[in-house]
Amino acid sequence: MANVDNGLISPEKVGEQPGAPARTRAGRPAGPAFKPMHHEDMDAQEFAAMLDIYDDSFRNMAEGEVVKGTVLQVTETDVVVDVGYKSEGLIPISEFLDESGQVTVQPGDVVDVLLERTEDREGHIVLSREKAEKMKIWDEVEKAYTERKVVIGRVIERIKGGLAVDIGVRAFLPGSQIDIRPVRNLDALKGQELRMRVIKVNKKRGNIVLSRKALLEEENAEKKKTTLGTLAEGKVLRGTVKNITDYGAFIDLGGIDGLLHITDMSWGRVGHPSELFKVNDEVDVIVLKYDPATERVSLGHKQLIQDPWATVQDRYPVGVRVSGKVVSLTDYGAFVELESGVEGLIHVSEMSWSKRVKHPSKILNVGDTVEAMVLGVDPAARRISLGLKQVESNPWHELAEKYPVGTRIKGKVRNLTEFGAFVEVEEDIDGLIHISDMSWSKRIKHPSEVVKKGDVVEAMVLSIDADNQRLSLGLKQLATDIWDDFFSRHKLGDVVEGKVTRMTNFGAFVELDEGIEGLIHVSEFDAAHGAGSHGGGEKIELQVGHTYQMKIIKLSPQERKIGLSIRALRSDDYRTDWEAYASEHEGTGTATLGDHFKNR
Repeated sequence: MANVDNGLISPEKVGEQPGAPARTRAGRPAGPAFKPMHHEDMDAQEFAAMLDIYDDSFRNMAEGEVVKGTVLQVTETDVVVDVGYKSEGLIPISEFLDESGQVTVQPGDVVDVLLERTEDREGHIVLSREKAEKMKIWDEVEKAYTERKVVIGRVIERIKGGLAVDIGVRAFLPGSQIDIRPVRNLDALKGQELRMRVIKVNKKRGNIVLSRKALLEEENAEKKKTTLGTLAEGKVLRGTVKNITDYGAFIDLGGIDGLLHITDMSWGRVGHPSELFKVNDEVDVIVLKYDPATERVSLGHKQLIQDPWATVQDRYPVGVRVSGKVVSLTDYGAFVELESGVEGLIHVSEMSWSKRVKHPSKILNVGDTVEAMVLGVDPAARRISLGLKQVESNPWHELAEKYPVGTRIKGKVRNLTEFGAFVEVEEDIDGLIHISDMSWSKRIKHPSEVVKKGDVVEAMVLSIDADNQRLSLGLKQLATDIWDDFFSRHKLGDVVEGKVTRMTNFGAFVELDEGIEGLIHVSEFDAAHGAGSHGGGEKIELQVGHTYQMKIIKLSPQERKIGLSIRALRSDDYRTDWEAYASEHEGTGTATLGDHFKNR
């Protein structure tokens, strides 16, 4: 009888008077199964039966066991649960709250609880719903491990070596088991739900190890088997971007990855694959090449649409004006995007009619929208030539109307070269005064002898070549042509006087007037009279700086050349003397011409 009276129903134990309703140590009335009575009120058989019921109840409950209980009462702090034991248990209400803080049970509900201890100091049994739930989870985890089932968990935090995952209980996911490929940013997985397999479980130590990699490998193996069975060149597939590099993107086709190279992403200009795709993007691709031996797959994306260059001549015929955006500058020109995948080149020579453009950046900037004219189209070479200056009028074509040949103009000397001086006629339009057109008379070795950079000079328009953008100017044409004046005053046979300025191996140059020179060829140096059979020929030795008489034997106004001769002049003297002698000694026949010269 001591077990029955062990503080369960004895009124003396709880300060009750004899005959009062029986209460538990918590001060609540005992349940109907434990209606208080004295053994004097029952026969021995009934009392023995009651003891058996108590004994069976105690024997069927063991500490650490999950049992079912009925909720009797819900207070602000506790939930009273009857598990059919000799007393009820109290469970903190916090174990029955949902995420929003609402109580999830009410009197009459049946719940699973863990019997932690049969009695505490106050005589209550110690129950826990939370631990019961965890016990059930542990059973499920062990079952998942044994039967290789998938478990789903939420990443709690990053810890040393991997991640802490909540699968109902705390479990460990090593970093090497997170994915097939190494994962650099583990913090990014926090809060995500993952599908995993249990690869190790120790209930006593509370240790659970998970692997997502194992599950992915299994799933990929199945997907790969299916994918390889249907993979073929030319087949269009839908895949997921798994990784992006500088040279392309790896696409998961289902258990097998293919490479989408940057050159096969778009017909247009692509600086980096990340401009078009991001990790986990779904993208349609076409199989360009597949090697079953190595399982390498090359993919294309741009091939799913028509090549814009196939019909480029129809859209951009020669002579049409187009608008585009400058996408790149080089030393030789600017590339302009006309549409996605189609670019044209404005060569530096086609940027301005008049400016000497040293670099395209002097005219254009990347990002500028420009209007240009199509100059040429080569679809095979994927080239379109564009002109920027062609959309404007050519100032060189207007130049001939503004400055016809013979017009006098003024301009500033912008630059000097060995062969002439460039004079600015209009903004960005220069004319050339060639060194030969600077003076009628002076022999000029360098233009700086006549003009200096920055001088304002007056010149005459000599010619205009608009197509080649050339303007010829002259300085000497503004002065009287001394050659024309000389030719107008002299004729063949005239005897002139001149000073020898220089000697050459073929003759002597003689200054006849200021700026006017003639040439005495070596064959015209010697006097012809008295030579040969007559004997006593006379040889003339010319000296630079000396003045001599000579005869004009050649005039060429167009070539501005004058031929001179001393021999011709002496021959005339010989003939005159012969005629004089003959008239004086006519009929005698006794004297010679030599005697005549001696007498002279």
